[in-house]
Amino acid sequence: MPLTLPPRPSPGPRRRTLLASAAGALALAGCSSPDSSGGESPSAGDRARARAARDSETLAARYAAVITAHPSLAQRLRPLRAETVRHAKALAAGVRASASPSPSPSPSGSATSPPGSPSASPSASAVPASEKDALSELVTAERALADQRAKTLLDVPGELARLLASVAAAGAAHAYLLTKDGA
Repeated sequence: MPLTLPPRPSPGPRRRTLLASAAGALALAGCSSPDSSGGESPSAGDRARARAARDSETLAARYAAVITAHPSLAQRLRPLRAETVRHAKALAAGVRASASPSPSPSPSGSATSPPGSPSASPSASAVPASEKDALSELVTAERALADQRAKTLLDVPGELARLLASVAAAGAAHAYLLTKDGA
C-alpha cells in the first residue's frame, strides 16, 4: 500500500493575497496625478520614441547635407536617407504631442550636441571636404545611433523595443553599406 502525504501549503503568499495587493496598487496608481499641472506626463516609452524620431530626423538631415556637399555620392546615399526618413516617420507616428519637446531639427546645427553624436544637426558647410571623410562621419553617426537604440530598447515596452531593435539593425546595415567601396 503506497504512503501518501497530505499536501503542504506553499511557503509564499497566497494567490488571493497577491491579487488583492495588485488591485490595491492599481487603485492607488489611478488616484495619483502624474503631473501637478493636471496634464498627463509622457511615459519613458513616449520620451524614448520622441527622442528616437528626432535622432532619425537629424540623421536624415546629415545625409541630405552630405548629398548636397558631394553630389557624386547622391545615388549611393539617397536610398539610405529615404529609409532613415521612413524610420523617423514610423517612430514619430506613435509619439503623443506631450512627449515631443521640439519639432524637427533645423539644419543650422546644435550647440548642445557634440559633432559625433546622433543628435547633432549638421549644416552643408559642416560636411568634410573629402567624400571619404564625409562617408566616415555618416558611418560613425549610424553606428552611434544603432548602439544608443540597442541600449534604449532594454528600458522600453515590447512593441517599441521591437521597433527600436529593427531600426538599430537597419542602422548597423547602413553603416556596413557605407563602408563597402562602390556599393
